[in-house]
Amino acid sequence: MKQIFSKNAPAAIGPYCHAIVHKDMVFCSGQLAFDPETMELVGTNIEDQTAQVMKNIETVLSEIGIGLNKIIKATIFLDNIDDFMGMNKIYESSLAGHKPARSTFEVGRLPKDALVEIECIAIIE
Repeated sequence: MKQIFSKNAPAAIGPYCHAIVHKDMVFCSGQLAFDPETMELVGTNIEDQTAQVMKNIETVLSEIGIGLNKIIKATIFLDNIDDFMGMNKIYESSLAGHKPARSTFEVGRLPKDALVEIECIAIIE
């Protein structure tokens, strides 16, 4: 088992790593829409925040040498389920036709009052 800490991704805001690699599986911690340079949330709408979250996930996965097309399961947490369509549009375009298994939930509140958080499981092939 190996802990992944990416210097190019936003710093963790708690006691956790960006991802854990175990054999051929990658378990990514939830990503928020932080700009890695400033640690400020990017955007005030779901589209901008989802785009930044996907960029952050891609950065973490690239640390291991894989891309978004290796995601096999994503879990999405929304501050407001009414943002589902806006999130889905950006999520789908970020994956360029790749369609991993997925669950989406509305939650009471996200850290730093973010609109979206996404965690994922990927595979190394």
